[in-house]
Amino acid sequence: MAFKKIDISELSLDPFTKIGKEWTLITGGSIDSYNTMTASWGQLGVLWNKNVFTCYIRPNRYTYEFIENGESFTVSFFSEQFRSALAFCGSHSGRDCDKASETGLTPSELDGSVTFSEADMVFVCQKLYSYDIQESGFLTDDGIPQQYYSSEPYHRAYIAEINAVYVKE
Repeated sequence: MAFKKIDISELSLDPFTKIGKEWTLITGGSIDSYNTMTASWGQLGVLWNKNVFTCYIRPNRYTYEFIENGESFTVSFFSEQFRSALAFCGSHSGRDCDKASETGLTPSELDGSVTFSEADMVFVCQKLYSYDIQESGFLTDDGIPQQYYSSEPYHRAYIAEINAVYVKE
């Protein structure tokens, strides 16, 4: 499926639904060597006068290596018909399987970054800043560290400029 580039000002989306309920795939690496992971956490906004997307990746995730070592990554959004593919990508490691082959997703390249032909919309993002979430940074005592980090490492946040937005033609 072909994509067309649009101006970010043409976007009309509800990030709470798109990210939190419909999920997204975050993909790092090159077409020859990449990994993707499902995400249901993230933010869209403006920081440093740039349109940004912030994602959160645990250092034990295989995708972490690709995001950490690269300059850019994609955030790909899909229709509901691909829910099972996204569920698979969120529950299996690319260290152990070929997620694209297992799900039927077709890797493709946009602006030197990897996405999937089946996506409805893709952000091509360039990393600007990263930081590690730490227990000492929590300002409330509502159990978030215990709920989300009792057995898993804390996330690294990546703030990235959205350099391009593509939609299905």
